Amino acid sequence: MPSPPSFRKLLGPSFILLGLGLGSGELILWPYLTSNFGMGIIWGAVLGVTLQFFINMEIERYSLVRGESIFVGFARKLRVAPFWFIMSTFVGFGWPGIVGSSAYLISSVLGLNDYRILAIAFLIAMGGILTIGSILYKTVEKISIFILLFSIPLILAITLFISKNSDWISLIQGIVGTGQGYKFLPVNIPIISFLAAFAFSGAGGNLNLAQSFYIKEKGYGMGKFSGRITSILTGEVEEIKLEGTRFEMTIENLKKFKRWWKLVNIEHFLVFWLGGIATILLLGLLAYSSVFGKMLPSQGINFVIFEAYEIAKKTFPFVAPMFLLIAGVLLFSTQMTVLDATSRIMSENLLIIRHESWKTKHLPKIYYSFLWAQIIFGVIVFLGRFGEPLFLLTLSAVINAFAMFVHILFTLFLNLKSLDKEVRPSLIRVLIMLLAFSFFGYLTLKTILSI
Repeated sequence: MPSPPSFRKLLGPSFILLGLGLGSGELILWPYLTSNFGMGIIWGAVLGVTLQFFINMEIERYSLVRGESIFVGFARKLRVAPFWFIMSTFVGFGWPGIVGSSAYLISSVLGLNDYRILAIAFLIAMGGILTIGSILYKTVEKISIFILLFSIPLILAITLFISKNSDWISLIQGIVGTGQGYKFLPVNIPIISFLAAFAFSGAGGNLNLAQSFYIKEKGYGMGKFSGRITSILTGEVEEIKLEGTRFEMTIENLKKFKRWWKLVNIEHFLVFWLGGIATILLLGLLAYSSVFGKMLPSQGINFVIFEAYEIAKKTFPFVAPMFLLIAGVLLFSTQMTVLDATSRIMSENLLIIRHESWKTKHLPKIYYSFLWAQIIFGVIVFLGRFGEPLFLLTLSAVINAFAMFVHILFTLFLNLKSLDKEVRPSLIRVLIMLLAFSFFGYLTLKTILSI
């Protein structure tokens, strides 16, 4: 087990996962709900991020110890697992609702009549950025950190400027489930919308499992020896190992593991948990302070545009286009990171299926094949005019809630059965994982029965 570096050098993977959530649940779904039903439902966001923190850490635990992606471990226990993860990832994230939302908002600022043309251009641009960057992980990490550090302070400043003391009181009450005339959930809230927002309180769906790739390529623990995906055009080829390397359970190695475990928990807590909760609460409060109680647009993502101009009425006229551009850029970054994560998931699982005839050196080519296949699919969706952006985003979130229900149990089972007892999850973490499994199972079943 390698010795851990300084804390500053560990920063990175959690920013990527935070960015995945910020562009969907935090920016669109939770503000949409708080603007319609008030702050009394915001407890769901806090619970969702908290559960995802523990889910993500169990995913990190496996790769930290074994130096391989968690999908390799799944495949050892269940031969059909790679087929499930390819199918559920494509079905869950193939629908380009996030980039559609990005293009819709930016088109409203630019005065474009058809957002779909811009969405297609965005998809092609994302493919170009991911293809040209020499080391894939570094490209995604740098873009995620830059956009988050630029946008979040601006959103904070706007929220502090327009919110009143009574709004902050409503926020505090909402964290403990007290709304205006209801406890926890209003009777008229569509359960499918709440499930969608809950699933995207953070990354959501199979995207949580991509954390396994990101910490591995960052060099966490035994992942230091696994190699990274590089560009087929500009990068130097690195040797990629599909199967990881174990370390002996010696006193010295266990001390190193405990230091790693402490540091990665702190990194994920500060960036993903604290950053995720802060942004959800601020964006939910911003929507509540600006548009709650007003006649909202009935059609999907138009409420974000309505919110922007209501914010401008309480601040300055230039704030509306600025807010919409920031939101559009955040969504662009999220969609690009989603394309990266899903392409990683599907390419590695396909390689696992074909490992007897395909070599690991083919992984970059498989990755870019999946990347551009998803982009082409997205283009077809927009050319065919299949649905409005918020509908596509909600549909994706519901599918991914069920995917989370599955992989939570898979991850817990794998860590309890495959890892040495010295590095297995504690009883409290096992119980939290079972709580998450039960919660997602209940919401998914309730949603299916309500359709």
